[in-house]
Amino acid sequence: MKKKIGLFYGTDTGYTEISATQIVEQLGNSFVDVLEISDVTVDTFKNYECLILGLSTWYNGELQSDWDDFFEDFKTIDFSGKKVAIFGLGDQYGYSDTFIDGVGIIGEVVVENGGKLIGQWSTDGYDFDESIAVFEKGFFCGLAIDEDNQPDLSEKRIKMWSTQISHEFGLILD
Repeated sequence: MKKKIGLFYGTDTGYTEISATQIVEQLGNSFVDVLEISDVTVDTFKNYECLILGLSTWYNGELQSDWDDFFEDFKTIDFSGKKVAIFGLGDQYGYSDTFIDGVGIIGEVVVENGGKLIGQWSTDGYDFDESIAVFEKGFFCGLAIDEDNQPDLSEKRIKMWSTQISHEFGLILD
């Protein structure tokens, strides 16, 4: 069963956009709308029951600039009845105490506003000290991508996570 998915992302360096493109290729271009967070309003989110949110974490746990600009509006969105998957980019060695914190910041809002987070990702294979994206011991609340230190693993992780969220969105019936 095909559902329309809204993939919302923000990028400063282009890496989040590259990851978003790879996710869309895995899920199928025909039913994923790709939207830059800088070009949307709160009302845009009403058009989708399935959402994918992508961002990078900057400095010591800060949101990517476009997400930061939109964040006050983002906090007003009602996510009731929506399934939400999040992916984030970060540097697990350079920022070991705040690795992909942006994913956790966004994820907290989704949960507080009634959404169902899907796409949990194991913390195995990563070397970091802390992350607010760890909602459950041993799992990030979304996909963690480290293009700085593990770029050779990104494509494999994206493929596996895309398959996982396809099932969790109900796109692929078991």
